[in-house]
Amino acid sequence: MNRLNGIRETVSGVPYAGPVLALAGLVLVAWLANWVVRRIVLRIVERMAMASSLKWDDALLSRGVLSRLVHVVPALIIATGVPLVAGLPEGLVLVVRNVALAYVALTIAIAISNLLDALNDIYVSRSTRANQRPIKGYLQLVKIVVFVLAIVIMIATLIDRSPLLLLSGFGAMSAVLLLVFKDTILSLVASVQLTGNDMLRVGDWIEMPSLEADGDVIDMALNTVKVQNWDKTITTIPTYRLISDSFKNWRGMQESGGRRIKRPLLIDQGSVRFLEPEERDRMRRIALIDEYLDAKRQELEAFNQKLLSAGKDPVNTRRVTNIGTFRAYVQHYLRAHPRIAQQMTLMVRQLEPGPTGLPLEVYCFTATVDWVEYEGIQSDIFDHLIAMLPEFGLRLYQAPGGADVAGALARLQDTGGNNDETTAAVDASATDVSAAAARPGVGSSTTAAPGGASRTGAGKGE
Repeated sequence: MNRLNGIRETVSGVPYAGPVLALAGLVLVAWLANWVVRRIVLRIVERMAMASSLKWDDALLSRGVLSRLVHVVPALIIATGVPLVAGLPEGLVLVVRNVALAYVALTIAIAISNLLDALNDIYVSRSTRANQRPIKGYLQLVKIVVFVLAIVIMIATLIDRSPLLLLSGFGAMSAVLLLVFKDTILSLVASVQLTGNDMLRVGDWIEMPSLEADGDVIDMALNTVKVQNWDKTITTIPTYRLISDSFKNWRGMQESGGRRIKRPLLIDQGSVRFLEPEERDRMRRIALIDEYLDAKRQELEAFNQKLLSAGKDPVNTRRVTNIGTFRAYVQHYLRAHPRIAQQMTLMVRQLEPGPTGLPLEVYCFTATVDWVEYEGIQSDIFDHLIAMLPEFGLRLYQAPGGADVAGALARLQDTGGNNDETTAAVDASATDVSAAAARPGVGSSTTAAPGGASRTGAGKGE
């Protein structure tokens, strides 16, 4: 007892010793309250949530909503207890109280932000339309509003003024605020249009050459859309650019179940000619076009017989061409292919002849949208068609290579000065260079007879 009285007398002799000890006791109480809530109450709540079959409480725990709210308890104890400490200057009491209340406002704002993240997690895990109608952008807008209000309340609390007084002053700052939040406002409008019109979803393959984006959408936020390109790089696109600029969305292709093949075979126009009767008979062994050849033969014989009986010149007769027969073969080949979508557009057409040969374009759709399978099907088709060209007397155009030119020059050098031999060598060299076009490939062109017509015979080709 005497010892306690001695301590009391010693403390009473030190200026502000009582208020300091009282303030230290208040801090100790706040720390103990924080420890009790965090170590006991929060753990009990976590165990109850883990034992529950509900999913929303797990989302709240994983996002740290409750652990963030724990900080409110000691701050409120300090804010309410510091005015009760006798002997403290009023200015110090006001500063400590206002700082504690400002901290409470900030903590609640962060907890609300975590709560919004938890709501997004719950929406994504439960809704089957989460990729089609993402709400992340809207939640981010709510976060902005929450933090703006929290900042206003914190400033008003620290300067001990009404928040309404600060808000009334924002009217004069509206122009500055519009400038600062210009991208946010544009992105909000763009986000509403993108989701409302179902223009973009998470998982869509988009192509935007202006921003070097070509890949899958992996995230849609308020201000940005992230695209993972095929080389695994990430392109970040401002949301409003998806409205102001154009982009290609491949979702329609993926949902259709078929992917387009649109590739030409460049035929050497010098190899296009009429088919002789024995050649037509030989080609009847190709099962895909035997019926086509029979029907075409009957059609042409009837037409030509009627034409000749009328006394017309034989030049007006119709004859079968190797390019037309090959085109029919490709058409029937694609119709019989099990990996080609028969319900979609399928055709084989000639494009305008040019310096790179006569383009014979294959236009069809595969029965799969898988990239690897698609490339394999396309390669198999053109492997087969290129190998079949010689059966129809056709050559695939290819620009002469260095070996072809070197061989032609060597022939010229070997002839010496004999004019006859030189002429023969030139003809042979030209044949060698022309024969180079028979190798599979594409390139720049040679000049052929106009329209690819045969140099011998008469009649109209088909």
